[in-house]
Amino acid sequence: MSVTAPSAGPPARSGKAAALGWLLTIGLNVVAPIVTYNTLAEDHGWSEFSALLLSGAWPVLDTAVMAAWRRKVDEFAVVTLVFLVITAVVSLVGAHTARALLVKDSGVTGLFGLLCLGTLLAPRPLMFYFGRKFATDGTPESTAWWNGMWQYEGFRSTMRTMTLVWGVAYVAEALTRIALAYALPTDTMVVVSPVMIYGVLAALGVWTAWFGRRRAAEGARRAAEAEASAAATAA
Repeated sequence: MSVTAPSAGPPARSGKAAALGWLLTIGLNVVAPIVTYNTLAEDHGWSEFSALLLSGAWPVLDTAVMAAWRRKVDEFAVVTLVFLVITAVVSLVGAHTARALLVKDSGVTGLFGLLCLGTLLAPRPLMFYFGRKFATDGTPESTAWWNGMWQYEGFRSTMRTMTLVWGVAYVAEALTRIALAYALPTDTMVVVSPVMIYGVLAALGVWTAWFGRRRAAEGARRAAEAEASAAATAA
């Protein structure tokens, strides 16, 4: 079946549940790890590895909270934890010069790209879980609706295409930044590197929103055509 979305739309979102879920997600997966890392590494002189390792306790806490609250594991927190572990491991490898640190930063995003590509071999790709995090409020009803979308070939194709594009983009971004780290002066690359990181993220975010709306519109159109054809046949 090629329809992207079923005729029944998603259940009504619970504003309170969505707000609380996002508050926990952003707080425990983004804000708390960054604050913890900066406080330990910059203010207390901890090593990068140790600071990153302790920062990973927050996504673990988020996973535990979500498991107790909604009786399910939060894949977004798990991916955040994996990303922090990758970052911690990469920070231990090789020299610690300014140029080496820039290359290591590129290695982290490159490994994330490879993680995206690797999940294409899994039953469901990474963007399926990211999409569920962003498209639902985390309640059992909305989660069940999102999971049920997997039966549609068009939806599966959309999730896999998104995952492929994110994976390729981040691998390409990492390789480009590694090349630039050796081609440009270090002080120039210190400015260019974060611009590239956030620029690629912003571009992927815009593309993902556009592509998702386009595929949803195509699915709705095909569903309407199928219903019209069935009605004509019945008549």
